[in-house]
Amino acid sequence: MHSETCTFDKACAIGFRLLFAVMVFPSAAHAEWITRSEAIMGTRCAVELWSDDKAKGEAAISSVFDDMKRIDRLMSTWKEDTEISLVNREGGKHPVKISRELFRLLQVSVEYSELTHGAFDITYASVGYLYDFKKGVHPDQKAIDAALPGINWRHMVLDAKKTTVYFTRPGMRIDLGGIAKGYSVDRGIEILQKQGISRAMVNAGGDTRIIGDRFGKPWVVGVRDPDHEGKVFLRLPLTDTAFSTSGDYERYFDEDGKRFHHIIDPKTGDSARKCRSVTIISGNATRTDALTKSVFIMGPEDGIAFIDTLPDVDAVIVGADGKVRYSRGLAPPADAAAATGASGSSSRASKPPP
Repeated sequence: MHSETCTFDKACAIGFRLLFAVMVFPSAAHAEWITRSEAIMGTRCAVELWSDDKAKGEAAISSVFDDMKRIDRLMSTWKEDTEISLVNREGGKHPVKISRELFRLLQVSVEYSELTHGAFDITYASVGYLYDFKKGVHPDQKAIDAALPGINWRHMVLDAKKTTVYFTRPGMRIDLGGIAKGYSVDRGIEILQKQGISRAMVNAGGDTRIIGDRFGKPWVVGVRDPDHEGKVFLRLPLTDTAFSTSGDYERYFDEDGKRFHHIIDPKTGDSARKCRSVTIISGNATRTDALTKSVFIMGPEDGIAFIDTLPDVDAVIVGADGKVRYSRGLAPPADAAAATGASGSSSRASKPPP
């Protein structure tokens, strides 16, 4: 599995309090900083870059958004004419020929399933499609039990020579919502770099990657407080890295004191409830996107233990108890940890989720 090394100022990061809603705080305003956003892939996507030529900068941003729209046409499960929709309709009947690009992303998804021991599993959609968060609809236990056998990445057969995918279990479906946005962000950065852009931020929902700095200063990003939209509980100074946040406040509804949200535990077919939010920092957004969902499902203790085995990754986790936990690379110094009463963790004045 390929990964890139991230660069961030740990000493500065420790001193800040926490929050995450991809927030970028620019330094002094410059005419050459160009920013634009669009609604793509069902979320807000944004690009900010520095360019000496405004027309070329605007064209570069347009090329990123065009590519994101292309990826959406390829991988969306909400459109009937995408390759993913074709796979979900026909994959249980016969091997389906797909593009090399989609095939490679399915291979990467399998790699993360192996790495996380199944916490990341794109076949979660075998149950996930039964939820409708806009309408407040969730499957009952009988429906979950009937669909749950369809969740198992090992039953998705990939033929590299023929670039085909086949499901060996009836009722199987896949959804790349846990990795495609991160992939689109990495593609966006690659597109900008090929056009000579060396200072930029590309964002798609909760997934962001930045290159360069802000002329001697880092980009400062915030992690959103799960209970308060617009409020940040942590700010991190970063350069040349990627970061993603997943939370139970993104797509959800509450029913009888219980929160149903879009991060589905492959083992249960139900929303994972050990965490409120997870922020991952690493070298590329495909990696951070996949790992946020994985760690969210693992829970705070197992999630931190897992991240601490990966030398190129760091994490900030807000547990269901409201306590903030840090991976080894971001953990507060020993004296600060002693003040909170636990190593690598701190408390938030926040109520637990419903």
